Amino acid sequence: MKVINKHILGKLIRKNRGNSKLVKAVHELITDIENSSWKTPHELIEKRPDADCVYGGEFYFFDINIHRTLILIEFEESGEATIVWAGSHDDYELNFKNNRNVIKKWLRDNNWI
Repeated sequence: MKVINKHILGKLIRKNRGNSKLVKAVHELITDIENSSWKTPHELIEKRPDADCVYGGEFYFFDINIHRTLILIEFEESGEATIVWAGSHDDYELNFKNNRNVIKKWLRDNNWI
């Protein structure tokens, strides 16, 4: 699978460059996605139990919970995974208020859906 918008994760890594465990976990997520051939949400969840579908079977948050970091990714049928958003749990709560309706509105307002 091809990963689009890796630069978003690059910003996250630069911001947290002293946190080697977080950097390693982000690189592992990228590797898992690039080496995947997930066809169904079940396959995705089986490999990455930290994934949570937040909209339409296409958008997933990955919770790198040791580091309280969340990454929003859109999976497309064409075999592309697009990084949409990444940030700390505090950033997540500020932007999305732990609410799927707010996530849907944010996706709509930012022309993702």
